[in-house]
Amino acid sequence: MALVEIGEVGMITLGKAAMSSGMSNFVYVVYYNALGTFILLHYFIYNTYRSKGPVLTFSLLCKFFMLGVLGICLVQIFAITGIKYSSPTLASAMGNLIPGITFLLAVFFRMEKVAIRSRSSQAKILGTVVSIAGAFIVSLYKGPPLLGFSSPSNSNIQLPVSEYSNWALGGLLLTVTCFSSATWKIFQAAVLKEYPDKINLVFFSCFFGTIQCAVVSIIVERNPSAWKLQPGIQRTAVIYAAIVGTVIRSSIIAWCLQKKGPVFVALFKPLGTAIAVFMAVMFLGETPHLGSLIGTVVIAFGFYAVIWAQGKESNMTTGNVGSLESLNQKIPPLKNT
Repeated sequence: MALVEIGEVGMITLGKAAMSSGMSNFVYVVYYNALGTFILLHYFIYNTYRSKGPVLTFSLLCKFFMLGVLGICLVQIFAITGIKYSSPTLASAMGNLIPGITFLLAVFFRMEKVAIRSRSSQAKILGTVVSIAGAFIVSLYKGPPLLGFSSPSNSNIQLPVSEYSNWALGGLLLTVTCFSSATWKIFQAAVLKEYPDKINLVFFSCFFGTIQCAVVSIIVERNPSAWKLQPGIQRTAVIYAAIVGTVIRSSIIAWCLQKKGPVFVALFKPLGTAIAVFMAVMFLGETPHLGSLIGTVVIAFGFYAVIWAQGKESNMTTGNVGSLESLNQKIPPLKNT
C-alpha cells in the first residue's frame, strides 16, 4: 500500500501538469481508464482460460457496475476536476478524511469490531485519529524552514475572488470524492467475500467505470479538439496513470482489501501526505519546513499504532482458533451405544 501511495503522488503530479498544458480533465480520465482496461483485458482472458472461477451472475455484474460508479466514475472524475480547480496539496489534505470515514462505515456495517475496553481497539481508534491529525499538520501548518534554507513568504499574496470560488468548488468536489472512495472500499470488501476472484472483479469494475466516464465526458466535453491527445506530458500522464493508477493500484487495493480489510487500506492515505512531502524535497528541490517534519513524525506514530492493533487482533484470532483445535483433539469422540 505504501507503493500505491507513491504511485498516486506521481499520478496526481503528472495529471495536474497535463491539465495545466491544456488537456481536458474529462478526456484525461477516459483515456487512462480505457488504456488500463485494455491492459487488464489480457489478464482477464488468461485468468478465464487458466482456472474456473465463481460463476458470474446478473447480480454480480450489477455490483461490479456499482463498483465502477463509486470507485472510478465518481471518484476519479470528481478528484481530477477538484485538483484542476484547486491544487494537489488540497487534494492530499482532503484525502486524509478517508480513513476516518472508512473506519466509521466499517464499524456501522460490522466489518470492524470495536471493544472500547480492549487495548487493540483503543490503539486502532487513537492511531487513526493521530494519523489524520498528522496529515493535516503537514498540509495546513508550514512553519519555519529547516536545514538553514529560506523560502519567500507568501503571506501577503491575495487571490482574486474567482480563484477563491474555484478553490471552494475544488474543495467541495474533493469532499464528495472522499465519501465515495470510503464507500467504494467498504462495498468492494463485501463483494470480494462473495466473489473472491480479484482479477475478474478489477477488470469488470474498470470496464464499467470506463464506459460510465466516457458517457459523462462525451456529454460534458463537446469540443472535438479537446479529444486530441498531444505528445509530451499529456501522453506520458495517460500512460503512467493507466499502468500505475488503473492496473497496479486497483489490483493491489483489491488484494489488500481481501487480506486486511478496508480500514487497513484507507489508513495509508495519511502516509501518502508524508510521501508527497519527501518526494517534493528530494526530487523537486522544495525547502523542508518544521510543519512537514512534525506532521510526518505524528503520522508515523499513528500508523504504527494501528499496525500494532491489527497485528494483535490477528494473533488473538489465530490463538483462539489454535485453542479450539487443541481442545477438539483432547475430547474423545462419542461412542454409539
